[in-house]
Amino acid sequence: MLMTKNRSRQSFVLIASSLLFLCGLALITTSYHPAAAAPHAQLPTVNIPTVTSSPTGPFITVNLDQDQINVRSGPSTLYPKIGVLLAGQTAPAKGRNGDWILIDYAGVPTGKAWVYGPLVTVTGGALPIVEPPPTPTPLVTATIDATLAAQFITTPESTRLPTWTSAPTIAIPKFDDAAGGGSLPVGWVILVVGLLGIVIGILSLIQGR
Repeated sequence: MLMTKNRSRQSFVLIASSLLFLCGLALITTSYHPAAAAPHAQLPTVNIPTVTSSPTGPFITVNLDQDQINVRSGPSTLYPKIGVLLAGQTAPAKGRNGDWILIDYAGVPTGKAWVYGPLVTVTGGALPIVEPPPTPTPLVTATIDATLAAQFITTPESTRLPTWTSAPTIAIPKFDDAAGGGSLPVGWVILVVGLLGIVIGILSLIQGR
């Protein structure tokens, strides 16, 4: 009787706790409003002007059929490459030397660079002829000291390969079927002896009965 009362009390406590939990969850759900917690930021109703700059005077535009072009420190492929321009990019043009055009290029200390003329379009007027910068010093080709190199040249010594000799021929012995040089084979002798043993055994069984 006591155990039944304890179980009833535990069931009542469990049901009451569940009801309290559900009531609290309902209150939290109804009181929370995401719109009130996070107000929307006010968007501007006027257009924001964008600042765009266009080069003044003559300028070059990279042809659209080129993904990118090289920018060099002088009007020749002998000068090192110092950067690139992408298709459609523009830059102020300052002069010309042959097929090469001098432009303003902020990516180098001098602020000047050269591009190949057939890869760009010049707009805004004619360009003056300008002198190219000094030709870069050619790279020094390393020379090999023949005397020093001869010290590292070694002649490999020939290694004698091991000689191979064929194995001796194995003689397979042959056995005659006849025993003692007679004409009767050994197999027949064994067969006859076995048959005699069988016959003797049968006779012994019959006599024993």
